[in-house]
Amino acid sequence: MPTLPNGFDIPLPFFHTSFHIYFYGILIMLGVIAAAFLGQAEAKRRGLNPDYIWDMLFWVVLAGIVGARIWHIFTPPPSMVAQGITTQWYLTHPLDMINIRNGGLGIPGAIIGGALAMWVYCRNKKISFMNLADTVIPGVALAQAIGRWGNFFNQEVYGLPTNLPWKIYIDPAHRVPGYQNYDYFHPLFLYESLWNLLNMAVLLWVARRFEKWLRPGDIFFMYMIMYSIGRFGLEFLRLDASQVGGINFNQTFVVIVALVAGLFLFLDHRPRRAVAQ
Repeated sequence: MPTLPNGFDIPLPFFHTSFHIYFYGILIMLGVIAAAFLGQAEAKRRGLNPDYIWDMLFWVVLAGIVGARIWHIFTPPPSMVAQGITTQWYLTHPLDMINIRNGGLGIPGAIIGGALAMWVYCRNKKISFMNLADTVIPGVALAQAIGRWGNFFNQEVYGLPTNLPWKIYIDPAHRVPGYQNYDYFHPLFLYESLWNLLNMAVLLWVARRFEKWLRPGDIFFMYMIMYSIGRFGLEFLRLDASQVGGINFNQTFVVIVALVAGLFLFLDHRPRRAVAQ
């Protein structure tokens, strides 16, 4: 089968060269733009100033990319470790630490980095972080759904070999060691993209259907629970899962995230005794 292109070249005649544009980066930016417009619509519906979304967008995206790259650096997949590309290798090759054009971004790190930047923004503007988080988080799920298709063009984030009708062909050069004799694999990126779309739809529905019952932060915590459930299940299919101490680090991390988010939801909605006046 023909090799799948991961981008296209833009000629730069003045410099006698060309600049390669990666589909991975294009899809990430499309996801960011879609998330911003959805966040703007949600802000208007909630009575928040939609300018907040655009004002913080650059810093949240920048912090998200930095966080995602740091996550990857400290949790490289086994296939890269086998090639000698370890955390120590990254720390001694600073230029490669910042080279994200071929992928190497961890979603948990992106969420953490983006959330920290948004928290700083909310502190400066003296607005509720939880209210703003509830407003933008459905858009984050949408951005993830779109951005995951960048993995399709990079031929990464695929699962175990399969002969199912929706199987995906992986070029030999992109196959995980030990699976070179297999041609078709589970499109794990597609599964996660669909799960994120479902997550977004559920969050938007809950935000409207139970608006009077919800408290600040509930939609954000629900996102963390739903994303974690999906990611936990999909990690069983993943071939190149990051290992720390012999365990699947991302899978273990999302379990902790789901439990903590569930605890916050429980504490926020536990029955409270009436206080005698």
